[in-house]
Amino acid sequence: MDQLNTPRQADILATARTQGRVSVDELAARFDVSPQTIRKDLNELCDRKLMTRVHGGAVIASGVENVAYEARRFIAQAEKRAIGEAAARLIPNNASLFINIGTTTEEVARALMQHEDLLVITNNLNVAALLYRQPRIDVVLAGGPVRRSDGGLIGMSTADFIKQFKVDYAVIGASAIDEDGALLDFDFREVRVSQAIIENARKVMLVADRLKLERAAPIRIGHIAQVDVFITDEMPSAALRALCASEAVQLVEVGSQD
Repeated sequence: MDQLNTPRQADILATARTQGRVSVDELAARFDVSPQTIRKDLNELCDRKLMTRVHGGAVIASGVENVAYEARRFIAQAEKRAIGEAAARLIPNNASLFINIGTTTEEVARALMQHEDLLVITNNLNVAALLYRQPRIDVVLAGGPVRRSDGGLIGMSTADFIKQFKVDYAVIGASAIDEDGALLDFDFREVRVSQAIIENARKVMLVADRLKLERAAPIRIGHIAQVDVFITDEMPSAALRALCASEAVQLVEVGSQD
């Protein structure tokens, strides 16, 4: 990578990689410079495709490698919480469901904790840890290698395990969504599991905040046409909105709960 224009820009980039996102106001106070100076720094980093601007700041932009899992928890926190709560409202008691890897799918699991008589099959250790103590929720953890970065179980053995089931709902995420409707991710081993989850659910729910429309990822999970319900905070893309309508995908926009 070419040398950054200033040490401050290098520091901003390092902070974003650690925390997931950076704020104009916080950076201005930290470096004792004006917000306008920070915006200029962020715009230059975005011009070089190292970051992506979001309201009030910026996040890391990557088309080949995902942001660190713990850092992703800080990105669009309120929006993910609202998405999770909206998804949980659409899932009745006495249902079976898959929940896959992701910080947004974890918010769905958190919002399901008061549900009753659920069977949850997951390849996400974090989801299992959230739900297994709930007396009215049975949790089945898929087998396979555990990815250290996020506690995800991935690979062919995990996909084969998933294929034993046929459930009422699948709750899936994606690392990026193209305007042509392609659902994308970074790890082909995770994609295989996500594809098995989609194929073995009666109803597929995609949960993803609007920032996923601003990102790129190299591996195709599937297409929005395979989704029954798409829950997001906001749909800024007219093309994707029209595609959801033409493919009979129920689009739910929840906004944030700040």
